[in-house]
Amino acid sequence: MPFWGLQKQLGIDVDSWLVRQSMPQPYGQAAACHAFEREWVECGHGLGQTRARRECQLEYEDFMECMNRAKM
Repeated sequence: MPFWGLQKQLGIDVDSWLVRQSMPQPYGQAAACHAFEREWVECGHGLGQTRARRECQLEYEDFMECMNRAKM
């Protein structure tokens, strides 16, 4: 954790593009698949890429199912 938030002080947000639906939405309404994406990100946070791929596979599949609008 940094001692000061440089992005916050400068008023920029470099990380928001990483997560597709966490950006500010028009009219303040959350996107349709926001909940699934949030679950996937929270599951993989702090695990590392290799371990997160194994342990968060169900959350990722739910998110992709919602994004593609195809029931698997």
